[in-house]
Amino acid sequence: MAVQRTSFEKLQRDRAKKAKAMAKRERRLEKPDENAEGEELAPLEDGEELSAPELLAHIERIHKEFDAGDLTFEDFEELKADLLGRLPID
Repeated sequence: MAVQRTSFEKLQRDRAKKAKAMAKRERRLEKPDENAEGEELAPLEDGEELSAPELLAHIERIHKEFDAGDLTFEDFEELKADLLGRLPID
């Protein structure tokens, strides 16, 4: 038995889904970053207790700094390991 090929309608639906997903992705990327222009994250002190969302915000910030070239790889890894070590695990 021969395998049935996809119909033109199915190809059109798949293309429409991909176009819709791409448009949604672009809209999401165009939104301003919540921490970019708003409040600046305070520097961390040793032993300071932070909630998980605050720690994740700091991790996100150091990722952006590394991507921008403001941090070296070694500094990035050290900061990331410190922050991940502080995350509370239930």
